[in-house]
Amino acid sequence: MWTKSFWKQAFERAVKTFAQGSLALLAGDGLGVLDVDWGDVASVGALAAIASVLTSLVSAPAGEPDSPSLVELPSARSTAPLR
Repeated sequence: MWTKSFWKQAFERAVKTFAQGSLALLAGDGLGVLDVDWGDVASVGALAAIASVLTSLVSAPAGEPDSPSLVELPSARSTAPLR
């Protein structure tokens, strides 16, 4: 959890979540770009990003080392094609 790789992955997830939360608010309101309260959009996106980072921190001990994911990657042996 205290590695550069972990934080890069967590930051990527938070940015994606910020964008998704903001887009959901924009699409859900059905407003034009000029009618949007951008402060509200930024607030919703920031809250979603914070939730994403907290989820990454909680997930860190359960998944792969240095990963904010709960998913464990298959080993190289299990992904080899069958012959």
